[in-house]
Amino acid sequence: MTPAMTDLLDLAASATDAADALLARAVEVVRDRVTTGGRVDPARLDADQTAAHGLAWLATYVEALRQMRAWAERIEKDGKFGEVERTILGIAFGEYLAQIRGGIPMSQGEIVRVADLGLSSEDVALLDTPAVRTLIAEGNTQDARLSLVRLMRERNADITVGATGLDDELEMIREQFRRFSKDRVEPHAHEWHLKDELIPMEVISELADLGVFGLTIPEEHGGLGLSKASMVVVSEELSRGYIGVGSLGTRSEIAAELILCGGTDEQKAKWLPGLASGEILPTAVFTEPNTGSDLGALRTRAKRDGDDWTITGNKTWITHAARTHVMTVLARSVDGTDDYRGLSMFLAEKTPGTDETPFVDEGLSGGEIQVLGYRGMKEYTVNFDGFRVKGENLLGGEEGQGFKQLMQTFESARIQTAARAIGVAQSALDAGLRYAEDRKQFGKPLIEFPRVASKLAMMAVEIMVARQLTYHSAWQKDHGHRCDLEAGMAKLLGARVAWAAADNALQIHGGNGFALEYAISRILCDARILNIFEGAAEIQAQVIARRLLT
Repeated sequence: MTPAMTDLLDLAASATDAADALLARAVEVVRDRVTTGGRVDPARLDADQTAAHGLAWLATYVEALRQMRAWAERIEKDGKFGEVERTILGIAFGEYLAQIRGGIPMSQGEIVRVADLGLSSEDVALLDTPAVRTLIAEGNTQDARLSLVRLMRERNADITVGATGLDDELEMIREQFRRFSKDRVEPHAHEWHLKDELIPMEVISELADLGVFGLTIPEEHGGLGLSKASMVVVSEELSRGYIGVGSLGTRSEIAAELILCGGTDEQKAKWLPGLASGEILPTAVFTEPNTGSDLGALRTRAKRDGDDWTITGNKTWITHAARTHVMTVLARSVDGTDDYRGLSMFLAEKTPGTDETPFVDEGLSGGEIQVLGYRGMKEYTVNFDGFRVKGENLLGGEEGQGFKQLMQTFESARIQTAARAIGVAQSALDAGLRYAEDRKQFGKPLIEFPRVASKLAMMAVEIMVARQLTYHSAWQKDHGHRCDLEAGMAKLLGARVAWAAADNALQIHGGNGFALEYAISRILCDARILNIFEGAAEIQAQVIARRLLT
């Protein structure tokens, strides 16, 4: 550690203040570009997407630095701010500050620079502080990255690289699910992927016994009543084994939150205990062909038929549709509407199907969508042709509330997606580290070559950054605070981190990474979806920008 870096926590605090000042100025400048009469003008926002989305990424980076600073201060008080953690903090600040000043990658081919936001050289001078200069110059160096990898090799940590800052109870939960993932998921995940098989019901039953499906459902409804933070840790470790397994709990999480927030007392009593126990497996049925993220344009219709309803229309990209018992279906029931105000949510009961015969009920049909990755639950088209739904299964017993009810689940869904991204990224790091240790070239292990080691170091650092953003959003949710902004940032950054980690881990494998027999080929395919579902990166940036500007 160089003399200038000895007061790392003070440097991080000062640099965060400088980044905050730059972000505040950026919000002012972009707001002037996209508002009319003091309100965000949708047309101007769309026309100036580079600035708006660039602002979202800048804000995400600044929030990431805030949370890394908070993490470091927290673990320092607990006596856990050791050499690994110091090195991670220095690299994270050095790299993210350099990118803020020089260009943030929104994707592989899109670099947003401060000038794209309309910031002047005088504005950028807000970053010209001794702390920022020191961290950029000395934080993320080759020596720092090699030092981190040396520490990783020496300590051979099976759980995480560096202290996470979570309490002992959450770390015990992590260890339990890490063991389960290593014993029951990792040995079989690649075979399930290559054969495109549904995750065995035996594994789903074991997850149910562990309480995965009722993790955050209140105890009075049959769940464990644990925190969103616990859900993050469980999702992270299960996705580390296989994203399909880590995503099983998402189905129950979304369905349960819909019912908890918008259901009647009778609906809560009927559905929540079965969801919590895993006896009822749900699937979310929202997306339609040609609508994508524009849920307000949905065309599937629900019509009254006596005391009941019939649903007609086509849905697509429905995960785990075959074996489930209930579908949360978003459909248009209010006549004369063509936007979100006419949508209602239905708890549509169905008979579980099989791999060979996914849909067996009258009025229900569909087929599998062949996909690159994210297998294990499978994706389907689902066609409704007068499919009957009981009148009592209109969520909340009131029409026109479906979009509002769905919006109440988005915070949790995005937090969990961020957690899954962390798990996939950690899986890539695990695979890359093992291969770099075992594979020898020119008489030494790959890990002893600086560029290979640097890739591994940056994976470890960015995983910790994404973790802290995600844990912060979960903490906000657990404490009753609005966190759509924080959850969106965690999902936005986490997805990019997962893809970068998988891509770099495959690069470390060289030609073998391109061979289907190596797990990294699956991890790469699984990582790619994270930037698309639960709000594509572009949509996510748009949502973040609107929140910042209003």
